[in-house]
Amino acid sequence: MSHFLTSPLGAPTVMPEKECAARYDVPMPSDESTVSPTDVETHNGDRAPGAYALGRAIIAPLARMIYRPRLEGRENVPLTGPVILASNHLSFIDSIVIPVAAPRPVQFLAKAAYFEGTGFRGWLSRTFFTSIGANPVRRGAGQAALDALEQQRQLLEDGRAIALYPEGTRSLDGRLYKGRTGVAFLALQTGALVVPVGIIGTDKVLPKGAKVPRLTPRVTVRFGEPLDLSSHGSAESGRARRLATDEIMAAIHALSEQELAGEYNEVPAQTPIEKIKRALPHERR
Repeated sequence: MSHFLTSPLGAPTVMPEKECAARYDVPMPSDESTVSPTDVETHNGDRAPGAYALGRAIIAPLARMIYRPRLEGRENVPLTGPVILASNHLSFIDSIVIPVAAPRPVQFLAKAAYFEGTGFRGWLSRTFFTSIGANPVRRGAGQAALDALEQQRQLLEDGRAIALYPEGTRSLDGRLYKGRTGVAFLALQTGALVVPVGIIGTDKVLPKGAKVPRLTPRVTVRFGEPLDLSSHGSAESGRARRLATDEIMAAIHALSEQELAGEYNEVPAQTPIEKIKRALPHERR
């Protein structure tokens, strides 16, 4: 994931939605995917509030004991400072696996519906997602995308770690799709390091449509060496965003060892106009 647009460093400004959509890649989380954290106002650096701290203390050791994940390269994740964990995306549980595997608190966005239920089930869902570092966000384009990106930017400027999926949504065929440029935009704008992540096996643990995770498959999580993308240029440059995104995706590919799809992961165009739009050069939102 990812999913936003933002204001420049320093005093925030509001960019017109149409200009935003045209210039930057701002996909929102898919129905079942997630990408970054709890209320910006309630966090102090990487010190998580009650439910999140308790969740990390209970869920992480329990998940490691049950699933015995293979964790590689955890030393590559900086323990302080702004970091973007950019991962491939195979299953809904990727957004649980990454916080469990990472050596520091990781925050991500989840669709607001997970936090809005009523009764016991609503409380359970809300408590669970809060405990793993999720923060509610409205799906959609325009202002919703701008607000989500602004949340991400603020978290990075506060020195936190966030998790995003450059592909924008889950791969249903196991291939690695082209990256959208929103992650690179955030990294170039904030100066955050990007740690590529390759996840293997989560699609076997919880395939699309499954309600209960399987216990037998083992998951592998590989953290690559941090990428400093500043050499590509300014976040305002479309060429810089594209080159930085390609570098991120090449690193993810080396870790995940997936077959490359060579295209964006998106629903096929339904109308002739949409087909023409996609054929023209532009950044995927």
